[in-house]
Amino acid sequence: MPEPGAVAEKAEDAVALPAPEPRSKASLRGHPRGLWTLFFTEMWERFSYYGMRALLILFMTAPAAAGGFAWDARRAGAIYGLYTFSVYFTAIPGGWIADRLLGQRRAVLAGGVLIALGHYALFFMGAGGTAFFYAGLVLIVLGTGLLKPNISAIVGQLYGEGDQRRDAGFSIFYMGINIGAWSAPLICGWLGQRVGWHWGFGAAAFGMTLGIVQYVLGGRHLGEAGHLREKPAEPGRLWVVVLGMLLLTAAALYFLFDYKLLLVGTVTAGFFVWLLRQTRDALEKKRVLAILVLFVFASLFWGGFEQAGSSLNLFADRVTRNAIFGWEFPSSWFQSVNAMFIWMLAPVFAWIWMALGPREPSSPAKFAYALLFVSLGFLVVAVAARTSAPVAAGLPVTAETRLGAADLVSPAWLIVVYLLHTVGELCLSPVGLSAVTKLAPARLVGSMMGVWFLSIALGNLIGGEVSRYFETFALPNLFGAVFLTTVSAAVILALLVGPIRRLMSGVH
Repeated sequence: MPEPGAVAEKAEDAVALPAPEPRSKASLRGHPRGLWTLFFTEMWERFSYYGMRALLILFMTAPAAAGGFAWDARRAGAIYGLYTFSVYFTAIPGGWIADRLLGQRRAVLAGGVLIALGHYALFFMGAGGTAFFYAGLVLIVLGTGLLKPNISAIVGQLYGEGDQRRDAGFSIFYMGINIGAWSAPLICGWLGQRVGWHWGFGAAAFGMTLGIVQYVLGGRHLGEAGHLREKPAEPGRLWVVVLGMLLLTAAALYFLFDYKLLLVGTVTAGFFVWLLRQTRDALEKKRVLAILVLFVFASLFWGGFEQAGSSLNLFADRVTRNAIFGWEFPSSWFQSVNAMFIWMLAPVFAWIWMALGPREPSSPAKFAYALLFVSLGFLVVAVAARTSAPVAAGLPVTAETRLGAADLVSPAWLIVVYLLHTVGELCLSPVGLSAVTKLAPARLVGSMMGVWFLSIALGNLIGGEVSRYFETFALPNLFGAVFLTTVSAAVILALLVGPIRRLMSGVH
């Protein structure tokens, strides 16, 4: 597992798992050739995900005359939040299926195929309407659940224990994530908003197709990495169990849609009760409790950060002047700013943590900094909203709202917001991932990785719920409420740093 700060590029999108033995001997530029196969697979998968995400809420809320569904933000935000929640939540059963039924290699391939089919369903949406839309989202959710947790596991299996190239290999792999996250909004966003929505979704489908093709062609470079080690004794029964649980979860979310946050919160609490019952001594119990506390604050962080694709995306589209020096660009291009700042700042943060040495802040302190920076981002956007007279006066900003040029805010506001949020991400994302693996009892590491994905999933759900009020709340008040919530969480966590460190019992 990379040390805190050693890997920062979209660390929430990848999980580094230890490898017992080298699986690939072919080498390219000092690394196994299989690394480049996985690099491009993940790059194209992230291209498809971030490209579609940049368009999703804009498409759902666009007027029918512009080719959209003309849904209000309340409905679109709820669907967006549930979709992004599910993308990360299904990583938990996806890892279980790979470990016991498919192996990581076949799970990644199956996941890629499902993702591509989902994007093609969105591309051909005109033929099937909302049926194709919902089918596409479901296929992408299931496919991402299979691909995401398992492709990182294969990267780990390319290197043996103690291989010093391993951290560098994951850094290269994470750069593929960033390239996909940066380029997707530029390409899919321009096609979707300037040519036609289905062309933006089609570009995402084409990207995932390229990823599948090169994954299959480059499979020979992976050696034995990712193959199922032991065949299950009763695969039929296991499939019935996992599919039954997925259907039960989907049914619960459907019938309890308006109470989904309560439902997910209850299930999460039950999961932590189960984890605490698995502990064998006081030390393990204290460390699991520390993870629980960090989980709560991480979920609040992601609840703010992940509004990039929902409420902040709507703000970019409806309230921001999308032009620089007279040159106009699609509002979805703001979705590339975070990845650009990651490239610029990740090496800086890696250097800062190393330079601080023994004075480096503890994990809970870094979490507090992360919440502080995400809160400052929402303070900035709240102030930006007040610079627009109609918005400051409480004008409902719907898809039909047409602000005058003088009432649109400068794009510099959102760039500052994403800069602050990126700093927060670099304080929390790689640090939290590492802290969970160090605090978890060895026999519970897999379950604890599920905790990390669950915090991101819950944060996405919270962010989607906030965006539902974009058209009904005065925007300075809405973003101001998010600021107050996250800055209060930062202050509370700062006061709890000492007690949490005692629970961590020596883990930094």
